[in-house]
Amino acid sequence: MSSLKVTLYTRSDCGLCEKAKEMLHALQAEYPHDLVEVDIEADPVLLERYHDRIPVLQVGPYTLEAPIEGLNLRISLQSALASPQSEGPISSVPRRQALFLNRVLYGISRHWLALFNLLVLIYVGMPFLAPVLMDAGIQRPARWIYSIYSPLCHQLPYRSWFLFGEQAAYPLSAAGVGGLTFEDVSTIPPYDLSTARVLTGDSQMGYKVALCERDVAIYGSILLGGLIFALVRRRLKPIPIWLWFVVGILPIAVDGGSQLFSLLPFFNFPIRESTPLLRTLTGTLFGLANVWLAYPYVQEAMQETRTLVASKLAGAGELG
Repeated sequence: MSSLKVTLYTRSDCGLCEKAKEMLHALQAEYPHDLVEVDIEADPVLLERYHDRIPVLQVGPYTLEAPIEGLNLRISLQSALASPQSEGPISSVPRRQALFLNRVLYGISRHWLALFNLLVLIYVGMPFLAPVLMDAGIQRPARWIYSIYSPLCHQLPYRSWFLFGEQAAYPLSAAGVGGLTFEDVSTIPPYDLSTARVLTGDSQMGYKVALCERDVAIYGSILLGGLIFALVRRRLKPIPIWLWFVVGILPIAVDGGSQLFSLLPFFNFPIRESTPLLRTLTGTLFGLANVWLAYPYVQEAMQETRTLVASKLAGAGELG
């Protein structure tokens, strides 16, 4: 059996597709090949990609689009057959494994956005479960959540949200925000970071969310951006790198960097502490800008993967 696979993207009532098949049939004896037909109407992505281009032929590494000329087809078949081809029979067990992996990959490429959004939802949602459990008196699993997120976030209480307390946040007095400050509700020195970060709260001040305000904004906006992208992905183009830097990187760098530099003794800057509003705003801009930059490219890559895997599944009679 020939190891050269020719993939024909086709659809019903396609006269040019039938003509391409006739040409391939006429060249079968001279250039042996296995023809795999992929009905583009079996998959919305294939239909969108090829609806005005069929017939499309993939001959080994070569791609031909309508109008397909006999000379070009002959040259492509000859060149593909002359290139190294894999030989040898494949046992049924590896074939079953390959089909399974291709089905999984096909499913991921079709539903990658839903999978991404679900993972981000879990990631940003679990930290809110910790204070809920603490308030309910179920402390052990709550502390597990704090421990899991501890390497991922500083968890400083004066830069975190609180649930079930007098206020939603207790910023440092240096932030200049009205209401109770961290110094009012705690005797812990704010810049004793190792002690401050383990404070989870109490029944009066409430219980700390396991991610800081900025991280909640970052991942919450990534989730929001992913949901919006689901509605506009066919029309949204990637943000330019310069705009991504100006909108996403610069605000968060200035806000966070100025805090850091103000604490370094050799700079002698006045102490600056950001506010919950600024942390939320800069984190949101950062998250949305990254979605706008990355997701269109991921979408394009997943469409390429979906097209490739669809042809493999069609060849095995698994797509339909």
